Amino acid sequence: MIKKGRTAAAMLTPATLMVVVFLALPMLLLLRYSFNRYVPGEFMVEGMTVANYVSLLSDGYYLDGLKTTVLMAFGVTVACILLGLPLASFIARQQGNLKTLLLLMIILPLFVSNAVRAAGWMVAFGQNGVVNYLLGAIGLIGEPLTLMYTPTAVFVGIVSVNLPYVVLTLQSVLEGLDPNTRDASLSLGAGPFETFRLVTIPLVMPGILAAFVLSFILTMNAYATPVLLGGPNFRMMAPMVVDEVLGKANWPFGATLSFILMAVTLILTVASSMFIARRYSYAS
Repeated sequence: MIKKGRTAAAMLTPATLMVVVFLALPMLLLLRYSFNRYVPGEFMVEGMTVANYVSLLSDGYYLDGLKTTVLMAFGVTVACILLGLPLASFIARQQGNLKTLLLLMIILPLFVSNAVRAAGWMVAFGQNGVVNYLLGAIGLIGEPLTLMYTPTAVFVGIVSVNLPYVVLTLQSVLEGLDPNTRDASLSLGAGPFETFRLVTIPLVMPGILAAFVLSFILTMNAYATPVLLGGPNFRMMAPMVVDEVLGKANWPFGATLSFILMAVTLILTVASSMFIARRYSYAS
């Protein structure tokens, strides 16, 4: 047993060193920067002050950006789960070439950058874009809708980015289910919807939690989509961090925003996972 433990530790050592060198140490350096003072023209002044954190938590501009980011993350994640679960279930039940084609359709968008996909949505959401044209053609609107630079445009754009990840996560879990469980439920008198709700969903709950966490984290840290589809008046945390660091050269405050973003992401992700897991355990 001791030998096996040493072997496992030796195998984990390279990955651990990579994490420490390329993630932990830079993050500690960034944490140190967040306690420095910013002086225009001097980049930053070494010190140990919490003024950056006090300023962030007392400024409505940044608090609104944080609130918008959290609400967008929850909304996008719920939408991705609701859309992705039936789609993943359908793909998992297919066989042969049809299944390969469906998976290829899900995977192909991942080869396109978020900025390029957001640019496509910009064309679709324009005043003379595809969406307004189709709505006008079927008589639902009399004049073009303002879709660009709205929270709705950002919501749709981020959902399109996150949905393939959610579908692939759920599909891999659904494929591992024993088909006999569904057949047994149907043979005992449960309908397809009851079987899906009472049998399938509890069995794939770990996959749902994994997809929830993945989508939530991706949305909390989204940058290209909010910038291109939300415009200058739509505030989310990642663009605000970039603006402080690159636009204003305020590294201490940018580092502070980064740590608040990471802390909120971690806390809400863990809290949501614990709540769903506890709710599921009680229900079962």
